[in-house]
Amino acid sequence: MQIEFPDSRPAYRSDNLTVSFVAHVDGRRVACAITVEALEDHFGADVADATEVADARAWLHAFDRGRIAIEAAARQHLMLSNAASILLKSGHFPPGPVTTVFRARSVHARPA
Repeated sequence: MQIEFPDSRPAYRSDNLTVSFVAHVDGRRVACAITVEALEDHFGADVADATEVADARAWLHAFDRGRIAIEAAARQHLMLSNAASILLKSGHFPPGPVTTVFRARSVHARPA
């Protein structure tokens, strides 16, 4: 299984309070997302609660700062789910701020 993350902009989705991003798995586009709660809990999203626009900027900035770790977690879950769409939640990350990069696994998984 070959998993790649294109260098594209993530998008905030107000309908379900997530930041969405894309993975390509064996050339197929797969939708991925992370909750804003996970971005606040683990990636330092500084939410001002002033306006939703300001909060969205904070969540997108936190995604950019944590992109390597977020994509590493997404890669692991894509492999476990056989490339089904994924939603990363706070519980998918160790307690507290994620300050170290997840151990990167090869983008090529051996077939089972």
